[in-house]
Amino acid sequence: MTVNPLKDAKIITALVTPFKENGDINFEALPKLIEHLIDHHTEGLILAGTTGESPTLTHDEELELFAAVQKIVDGRIPLIAGVGTNDTRDSVNFVKEVDNFGGFAAGLAVVPYYNKPSQEGLFQHFTAIADSSDLPIILYNVPGRTVASLGVATSLRLAKHPNIIAIKECTGVENLTELIEGAPEDFLVYTGEDGLAFHAKALGAQGVISVASHVAGDDFYKIFENIDRGYIAESAAIQRKLLPKVNALFSLPSPAPVKAVLNHQGFNVGPLRLPLVAATSEEAKKIIDIVER
Repeated sequence: MTVNPLKDAKIITALVTPFKENGDINFEALPKLIEHLIDHHTEGLILAGTTGESPTLTHDEELELFAAVQKIVDGRIPLIAGVGTNDTRDSVNFVKEVDNFGGFAAGLAVVPYYNKPSQEGLFQHFTAIADSSDLPIILYNVPGRTVASLGVATSLRLAKHPNIIAIKECTGVENLTELIEGAPEDFLVYTGEDGLAFHAKALGAQGVISVASHVAGDDFYKIFENIDRGYIAESAAIQRKLLPKVNALFSLPSPAPVKAVLNHQGFNVGPLRLPLVAATSEEAKKIIDIVER
């Protein structure tokens, strides 16, 4: 399975889902937000992922969101659909449906949460998803949310599957280093930790799957451009200045902070769905002050 749809995508934004005050999806807010992201170096979008509050989206809402974003993007950048749950059978059925739906470069499958499977269980879960359709699969390892974690050895074992093309790795530099060193040449490694964007790219990763790129896409672009040109000190200086913004954007359960900033900037992404709650006015002011400083 080719990785061509993502081979040039270094900055992928995990898109927030805009909501109205009554809790409905605010489809009218999507065009302005997406155009802003593309204008500021987003090279791919993840829909209905963690940042998109996928656990609170219904099946029909996800399909409506997919159709709306595909129409706006119109093939300009690759799109990735969140397809994973903690139920292998449900994930397999959904990835088949997304494949038939069309228009996606890949599906993002998160490590099963709550169940706490073994490494063999994780291997079989992702293999079943990858075997079920022609849609390329991106592994998503985020132990801070799922408790379970893909070990590096299991990830590298899965990387040999012809239909598993990448990983979003939300752990530290050591695991990123081992993944980059041990993965097949055409397997793409992304950090899912915005604060490690510089480190991951300098180590040889493809790039970042990001929340902060909603408001700091230009910074990531400059970091990566400088690394590619060999200007490591210049790149590191940008990373150091970016880090306080990243910390502010994760000072509350995500995506509350980034939604506070986006709302302040006029993108009307609205509130969050319970059990997540929006930043208080005082919290939002502190976050906005740091991000826009």
